[in-house]
Amino acid sequence: MSNPVVILCPGQGAQVVGMGKAWHDESPEARAVFQAADRQLGSRLGSPLSELCFSGPADRLNKTDVSQPAIFVASIACWKGLLAKWQFGNGEIPIAAAAGLSLGEYSALVVAGAVSFEEGLELVTLRGRAMQDAAEASPGGMVALIGADEAQALAVCDKARGGDILVCANFNAPGQIVLSGHKVACDRAATVAGDMGLRATPLVVAGAFHSPLMQPAADRLSQALAKAAIRVPRAPVISNVTARAHESEASIRTRLVDQLTSPVRWSQSCQWLGSTMVGANVKAEFHELAPGKTLAGLMRRIDKNVKVITHDEPDQA
Repeated sequence: MSNPVVILCPGQGAQVVGMGKAWHDESPEARAVFQAADRQLGSRLGSPLSELCFSGPADRLNKTDVSQPAIFVASIACWKGLLAKWQFGNGEIPIAAAAGLSLGEYSALVVAGAVSFEEGLELVTLRGRAMQDAAEASPGGMVALIGADEAQALAVCDKARGGDILVCANFNAPGQIVLSGHKVACDRAATVAGDMGLRATPLVVAGAFHSPLMQPAADRLSQALAKAAIRVPRAPVISNVTARAHESEASIRTRLVDQLTSPVRWSQSCQWLGSTMVGANVKAEFHELAPGKTLAGLMRRIDKNVKVITHDEPDQA
């Protein structure tokens, strides 16, 4: 590993039954992460986390309160397995930057040494539970707009909002923006988008993530983050809210709370990484942690000059 690395960490939606099992079976370092998570969480999820990851059932794994800690653990298990495979078991690999999609920002903070694995697991477990509770308390939804730019997405929101909440929630890639808000407003948005010549696809999600409807979850997370042990990362970690690196430990606490009710600027984050980490002065390798290959696919739409190496399974390392 001669070049510095940029580590990309997946977010909610990447979960699939069986995720992380190949890493668990092949890598002692990855297996130790799953074992530590099982010990720490105990019966809080109803079943051992590793069992939910490897065997499901899918309807339980897809619940927000389970999928968030499950994805986080699978990502960190993959990371520890990669470090051993790359012979950086002591963790002193040259990291140029780390970024994660929504939930994945917590994985990125662990990779960069700002948060311990144990602290991160507690935070994402609370985050998943709080978001699930907020979703159940206020019926919401999300709808993906295909082919829209930011101005068009904002126009859809303005025309379809009425007296309800409807906002841009995810800027995933050029031409792929997700709206979030009250269920009735999302239904209206799909009709408005069609009238504007845009394709709209309702998403199967628990609620209106990254919208003001998540404020109760943000309040609960704020209390936990105020007490959490957070350090300045040893490499830049990109904030989903600003699409720029966190400036300080205080910035991390603030932005992680803001993230629950603010849009995820993933496309802009990757544009910044591509322009900053690939060039004459820095020639970083981009690597996506398990589970899945979603971020590599998004990067192909964001910046074709950036190649992302995926590590859903060990033989891809």
